[in-house]
Order: sequence, then structure tokens, then C-alpha cells
Amino acid sequence: MTRIIVVGGGAGGLELATKLGRTLGRKRKANVTLVDKNSSHLWKPLLHEVATGSLDEGVDALSYRAHAKNHHFDFQLGSLKDIDRERKCISLHPLFDEHDELLLPERELEYDILVLAIGSKCNDFNTPGVREHCIFLDSPAQAHKFRTEMNNQFLKLHANKEQKTVDIAIVGAGATGVELSAELHNAVKELRLYGFGDLDSSRLNVNLIEAGERILPALPPRISAAAHTELTKLGVKVHTATMVIKADETGLTTKDGQHIPAKLMVWAAGIKAPDFMKDIAGLETNRINQLVVKDTLQTTRDDDIYVIGDLAACTQKDGTLVPPRAQSAHQMASRCFSNIVAKLTDRAQKPYVFVDHGSLVSLSRFSTVGSLMGNLTKGSMMIEGRIARVMYISLYRMHHIALHGFFKTSLMMLVGRINRVLRPNLKLH
Repeated sequence: MTRIIVVGGGAGGLELATKLGRTLGRKRKANVTLVDKNSSHLWKPLLHEVATGSLDEGVDALSYRAHAKNHHFDFQLGSLKDIDRERKCISLHPLFDEHDELLLPERELEYDILVLAIGSKCNDFNTPGVREHCIFLDSPAQAHKFRTEMNNQFLKLHANKEQKTVDIAIVGAGATGVELSAELHNAVKELRLYGFGDLDSSRLNVNLIEAGERILPALPPRISAAAHTELTKLGVKVHTATMVIKADETGLTTKDGQHIPAKLMVWAAGIKAPDFMKDIAGLETNRINQLVVKDTLQTTRDDDIYVIGDLAACTQKDGTLVPPRAQSAHQMASRCFSNIVAKLTDRAQKPYVFVDHGSLVSLSRFSTVGSLMGNLTKGSMMIEGRIARVMYISLYRMHHIALHGFFKTSLMMLVGRINRVLRPNLKLH
């Protein structure tokens, strides 16, 4: 039986393992295994809501083990250590608990087909002080850390009448930075209902810092401008063309000598693949440690290894790389699935072509802006307000449908509506 291992349970990796399990695993045509260092899955674009408490990850997180049982694949808890291409096996790091007691020893798993979907992490560009003083909002653990520190700052503000504001700085005005900036103001609005009557937006000092000429640089200028206007209305101080050169316990220092005070700092500027992926197993990588792939999503030096998601350096026809977005990972998972099936049945594999369906940015409950491309118009159509919000939520539901199917997703939507009545709007613990 063919052994297929998928390393990384993010959006693309989990969708791929689910599809492989439903088709090949259920019919015993392949033994499918998913490997991830966490025990549960949370859709990464929602981490900013977890960070502010707008989303309860205890309700929305998905258990890998339970999902694996329901969809005919195996799950292994662990993180990738190395790949042995000659022996066709991967090794996993030993797993320890918080007391440094060994839970699982170092293990080896053999494969016939390996898919790497480890994703990316924030790139601090070796800026002094960033690793010590900033939070990287790229994992649930980091989101939990931010929420704890945010709540502590609000408690201090509530107790100390001499303290005027809570100072928060966010470096990087991509989707994560912009959405987090808006979500913080929503959190303040909700906290007023839960014993913080003296708290309002005027006491929240949020600085959003972007090195480029405008926020949301990957999106069309008109969307960027609309988001900038909405953030300014909320009270967010937006700094463009501003480069941060140092972070310390008091705040951030910019290239022009400005000091931006902050007690809580988030670094969301740029991404890179994990450092241990650099030239792993002799595979070709680029300057940010991504694995270079052919148009079939196979690595350039080993046809039995596929790469999807943010880890893949996949070149488009215009010479640019496929952007690191959730829709890219979803599309890659679908193409990788069909190519693996084709490989197993000796059929020709098809090239992956990224189709940009547009981009949406949520400014919490206040607004949503974005563009739709290709489906409704020949070019692109800018949307905002309620329609954009519905489209934004539908992207998350499409991820649910890929994992659970229509019926179970419908039930989850119903439960979500009920929880709006039963649960507070903000996670307070």
C-alpha cells in the first residue's frame, strides 16, 4: 500500500490529508498520515481575532485526531527534524512536556510520497530587539500571549487613574496588521460592557507602522486607500514609509529617529519559511527558505516530494511567485491531490495555475473592504460594507466545507448562531 505523508496541518495540508483520506484511505489504496506539532487546527487568517478575544479557539479549533478518525487517515503529533531521501523516510523531533519530561522519542516515518505544507513564520529581518520584545502573530500560542498581555494592560489602565492610554504598536500593514488594528478597537467597545465602563477608544493608542508607501501593499491602491480611511476614522495612527530599526522595552525606534512608545508590540512584517528548511535534504530553496517547486508542485530535485502553501516557491507565468494567501493554499491542495492521484495511476500530472479571486480585509465589526476578480466582471470589482463582510465570512465557510462537507458545515453555522446568544461576544479568560 502506498504510504503518503503530509507534514503540516494548516489550511492546505489539512484539506489535502482530508481529501486523500476520503478517497484513497477509505478504499485502502493508500496509507495517509498527517504530521503536525500541534494537536488542533485553527484557520490562520483568524489569529488576529483569537488575539483580541473576538474568537474563542476552544470552540472553533479542530482536533486533528478526531478529524483523522472521521476521514480515514492517521495523525502523528510531532515536528519535522530531517528528511532522508535515499531511505525515503522523515525523522521527527522528540516531544517533551512543560516539565521537560519525554513524551515521545525521536521517530522515523517511511513514505512513498511526501507532501510538505509547514507554512511560514514572521520575518524579523534580524532587526535588533524584535525577537525579545515583539510578539509574532503566526501561531495560536502567540495569539494567546498577546491576549493575556492585552488584558493585563487594560487591567492596569482600569486600576491606575494616572495612566492615560494603553500603547500598542503593530509593525507591518499587511492583512494581519490592518485587521488586528481594527479588532483592537472592537475589543475596547466590547470590554465596556464587561466592567470596564471607563474604557473607550480614546484611551487606546494604536500605531500601525508600514515601511512601504501605503498599507496593504499587495492589494490594489483603491482598496488600500479605503482601508486607510476607515482605520483613521477608528483612531488608528497609520505611519507609512516608516522603517523600524530597533525595538526595546519602551517601544520602537524608526530610521528617521522617531521613538514610538509601546507596552505591547506586534511584528507582522514579511514572512519566511522556518530556518531549518534551508537546503534540507539537498532540496533547492530560495532566500527566504521556501522550497522551489516545478509547476506540478513537485520539488525540482525529487519528484516524490510535493510542496504546497506558504512553503512553496512556485513561479507564475509573469515570473512572480504565487502570493502566500489562504486561497493559494486551498488551490494548491486541490491540484496536489489530483496530481498525486494521477501519479499513482500513471497519468500525466497537470500544472498548478494560481487564480486570483480577489482579496478581502475585515476591519472587525466596523467595515470590510476588498475586491472580487474574474467571476463577476472581466476585471476587478471593489466591494465594501455588508456585502464584503458576507463574502469574507464565506471564505471561512468554504474551508469548513472542504473539511467537513455541506451538512456538517450547516450545523456548525447553526451552532455559531446559538453561541452568539449563549456566550459573551469577547473571550474573557
